Amino acid sequence: MRKIISISAASLLLLAPFAWPQSTEKSVTEGGPSVASGSQGVVVSGKPAATAAGIKILEQGGNAADAGAATLLALSVTYVGAFCVGGEVPILVYSADQRNVKLLEGQGEAPRDSKAIAWYMEHGISDGDVKAAAVPATLDAIVTLLKLYGTKSFEEVVQPTLAILDAGGPSWYIDTGSGEKIETGVNWQADMAVTFRKLVQSGDIADALEVWYIEKGGFLRKADLAAHKTPVVDPLKTTYRGYTVYKTGPLTQGPYLSQTLRLLENFDLKKMGFNSADYIHTVIEAEKLALADRDEYYGDPNFVKVPMQQLLSDPYTKIRRELIDPKKASLELRPGDPYNMKPTKPPTITGPWHGGTTVMCVTDKFGNVIAATPSGLSSTAGVAGRTGIIHGSRLSSLNTFAGTPNVIQPGKRPRITLSPTLLFHDNDPVMAISVAGGDQQDQAAIQVILNHVEFGMSPEEAFQAPRFSTTHFISSFGQDRANLGSLSVPNTLPEGVQADLRARGHLVTASRSGVGGVALIGIDPKTKHATAVGPAAGKME
Repeated sequence: MRKIISISAASLLLLAPFAWPQSTEKSVTEGGPSVASGSQGVVVSGKPAATAAGIKILEQGGNAADAGAATLLALSVTYVGAFCVGGEVPILVYSADQRNVKLLEGQGEAPRDSKAIAWYMEHGISDGDVKAAAVPATLDAIVTLLKLYGTKSFEEVVQPTLAILDAGGPSWYIDTGSGEKIETGVNWQADMAVTFRKLVQSGDIADALEVWYIEKGGFLRKADLAAHKTPVVDPLKTTYRGYTVYKTGPLTQGPYLSQTLRLLENFDLKKMGFNSADYIHTVIEAEKLALADRDEYYGDPNFVKVPMQQLLSDPYTKIRRELIDPKKASLELRPGDPYNMKPTKPPTITGPWHGGTTVMCVTDKFGNVIAATPSGLSSTAGVAGRTGIIHGSRLSSLNTFAGTPNVIQPGKRPRITLSPTLLFHDNDPVMAISVAGGDQQDQAAIQVILNHVEFGMSPEEAFQAPRFSTTHFISSFGQDRANLGSLSVPNTLPEGVQADLRARGHLVTASRSGVGGVALIGIDPKTKHATAVGPAAGKME
């Protein structure tokens, strides 16, 4: 098991005893986010039916792991296109009994056949058909969650999902990208229900999947499915102004959130003011530096030696922080050199290299907390025979540049954008965050954290505050070139602030849409009262 990397800041701002500002409970029908508060357990996810599945399990005496498993299973059949059984889901788990946080790395691998890898290297990695599918990871991650932390069986937690399937869930459509939608797998719900019941009884559907892989020209085989196990590892651990932040490791983009917070710690963001020109400029410039390191160094740690300790070290953070010009936007990709402690080096990749995501957080009355970011990037290959299983296309997040950290190799996992967050204060969980939104996920999470830590916002306020973002990085999907200097801001941002940012060199565009699809739970560590905010929030009565 990989060790926790613990970075203590050189100087911490000591905060007053933690207390969440009060938030008003509000249903989704009243406009804005769905909000639910309670001390017996809350759930927030991307779909009301999935949230209801989690609440049902809590009401039946289950804990956060049981409810999380039920919510994920229901999401996989109610939010197809954003998440599917053939997809992936990293899960952060805080166990109140064990007083620790663990990460379930629910990500599948590339085919282990070297001939398949040679094909990818010659022809490139597709972004939609069965050749883009990694080993399905969702079900093993859920089973592992139940085995390690749950109190109920898979048979028990799958019941709400079976009820949805038996009633006939929504039809599934392939979006061709040209405005045309092709209906496929009309009866996939019934087939999926049969598959779930088979898993309860025998646990093996590998034969049926292999037949489909071969028929569709895919490279995955039974041996790939059999070799997959969900690693349970220590998460990345950093501190920011007296708070402890737990993140997914370099298999994901998660560490760049930690790097960004380290870079920001010596700036007086509160004095700058919320969404002032100085504040937005400073946060974006720190993110650009961290994202450049993401693209240069992050990858599957089973294959790549990622210099995580150096990237988060005080000396490296200091020399990188000095690159932030308070009056000038960077218009370059500037990875650093943590091995030789140099502030910059030429980027190895500038692109190109040749779906969707949803959200889920759960707390229970026992003090357990879970944050997961489930996804599928659903393949256009359709349903896998009569299994009802829809695969993802996550291999499109790998590349074919030999010698780079994220190059495709036999059995290698792609570096993914999925990156849930747990925030602690005085050793107690105070926030769980899950964000949908690809490369922008952690840009949104960073701002949610800063909204609370720097500006004292309540969970609902932290959720609703306008957010900004950049695409000054190599895309994780199709790996397009960076949009150097880009800055997207809310159209409600005062024109004077926008003009100031343009004067510093930012290429500013204003938009009505927010950055990232956020779901969060704020927890009062003294009362254990939790407030869930997001697309679909619910509580145990």
